[in-house]
Amino acid sequence: MAGRRKCPDTAAFSVLREGVPLEAPVDHRTPRTSELLAAVLSAQEGDKVAIGDLINALRNRAFGITFLLFGIPNCIPMPPGIPVVCGIVLGLIGLQMALGRQELWLPERIKRQTFSRSMLEAIVTRSRPTIEWFERWSRPRLPQFAGPTARRIVGAVVVLLGFILLLPIPFLGNLPPGFAVCIFGLGLVERDGGVILAGFFATVLGLLVTAAMSWAIWQGAVAIF
Repeated sequence: MAGRRKCPDTAAFSVLREGVPLEAPVDHRTPRTSELLAAVLSAQEGDKVAIGDLINALRNRAFGITFLLFGIPNCIPMPPGIPVVCGIVLGLIGLQMALGRQELWLPERIKRQTFSRSMLEAIVTRSRPTIEWFERWSRPRLPQFAGPTARRIVGAVVVLLGFILLLPIPFLGNLPPGFAVCIFGLGLVERDGGVILAGFFATVLGLLVTAAMSWAIWQGAVAIF
């Protein structure tokens, strides 16, 4: 059974609770990405966390944080099967973003899927130092890469990256697309067009790496058989 949500008295969680856009311009009243992730973790109580509970906690226009939450597991060691779940969720969310939706929606079957709270804690804890490093120089800039049109393009690209995560590519096959999704997520939350632009470059690089690995595996299989 999914854990119940509690409401910690933090500025970050007040943003989640009140439904203020998470990708709003960063100022002295708006929590940074690392603070929002910590608030999401503290809002979950119990041993199990349902995907639907996370979506409900993030409220509307939470695409950036959701990209991070489901992109990070592909960049760190996780149990088998997690990349497939992440790929499905990212594909659905990316499609909605590409279509211009402002609120997240997932099928009930996916919303009922649960994972351990310790896994969520590992995701937030392991990623926090890297995210805080990004936050030192990230700021709202290059609005042409963070506007509505750019967001739709990001959504379409994330659909492609989510599909790649479904493929059974061994070794580091999940890392390139997962890393690109995380960069997009950071850029969206921080309203940083420079980071979003870096996400496009990371996507191209990730596709090249994935294609090279797939080709090498194919050639190895042909040589064996």
